[in-house]
Amino acid sequence: MESEEALRAGVTRRALDGTAIQYRFVANGDDIDALTELLHRAYAALAKAGLHYMASHQSAEVTRRRMARGDTIVALSPPGTLIGTVTLARASATSGSTVYDRPDVASFGQFGVEPTLQGIGIGSTLLGLVEALAFQRGVSFLALDTSEEAAALIRFYTRRGYNPVDSVQWPNVNYRSVILSKARAQLQQVI
Repeated sequence: MESEEALRAGVTRRALDGTAIQYRFVANGDDIDALTELLHRAYAALAKAGLHYMASHQSAEVTRRRMARGDTIVALSPPGTLIGTVTLARASATSGSTVYDRPDVASFGQFGVEPTLQGIGIGSTLLGLVEALAFQRGVSFLALDTSEEAAALIRFYTRRGYNPVDSVQWPNVNYRSVILSKARAQLQQVI
């Protein structure tokens, strides 16, 4: 099993269209304003549907605060254009519900892919990398939350083995969230 060091150096995976995509941890010189704008574009369709996801409108400062809860992985297409991102929050930074308050549960969020590049495996690769990190860090469960109204996203996660385990009403959104979780034994284990 490769370690987190692979993500520090950067790993390359081919998208379904054959494009070589680099995945790595966010670096000090990365443009957080551009990452925030990517999140806005990735969540724009949900916002247009009336769902007030934090990532659809957050400031770069909020992006930084959310990133500080764990580790952020970015996806870059040649020649280094930011096209995807996800943040794995430490178990100690995962809280706010019965499931999230457990000390053996980590979560991920700020998960987005450039809309014109969705459907070619970039999101699936980011998800696999987050699962491998969570596995290496020894969590019992990896969880996420999304709007109960986001049927397509819920299908995306359930097809990948995540199961609804709780629900919560966050203060800064206009929808009730479902929390989905996947047990350690089902997590992808290789970076």
